[in-house]
Amino acid sequence: MPREAGKKIIANNKKARHDYLIEETVEAGLVLMGTEVKSLRMGRANLTDGFAGERNGELWLENVHIPEYLQGTWTNHSAKRRRKLLMHRAEIDKLIAKSRESGHTLIPLSLYFLDGKAKVEIGLAKGKKLHDKRQSLRERQDNREAERAMSNAFKRGRR
Repeated sequence: MPREAGKKIIANNKKARHDYLIEETVEAGLVLMGTEVKSLRMGRANLTDGFAGERNGELWLENVHIPEYLQGTWTNHSAKRRRKLLMHRAEIDKLIAKSRESGHTLIPLSLYFLDGKAKVEIGLAKGKKLHDKRQSLRERQDNREAERAMSNAFKRGRR
């Protein structure tokens, strides 16, 4: 039985969901150094500029900032080093093929511990145009206004 049970979210990439249309998501493990795991357990990571890329038939997570462990010594890791993603070969091949299509990229959406093991949620994403972003913002704002109106009507009806 693992020491930790359940899902503990470390970092979310909110900007990715705003800037990209997420077509598919996949969970992957990470190859990490000990000081990286300790830094993650402190809840420190930044996925904003991160992406996944292919090298020699393997997927690697790049530009994800995991700050150095404060109590680390000379064995500390570099903050933006390349980290290998752990997935089944069929999943890797499928994602590589889809990411090679025009306009598609692999973006980290969230970083979390699942039953004590570090996992990253990777999304196959396509960039949104400016008008798509405006449409998403308009929909979100309309939903908020509708919820507010329903809440106010409910409050008036209770009195």
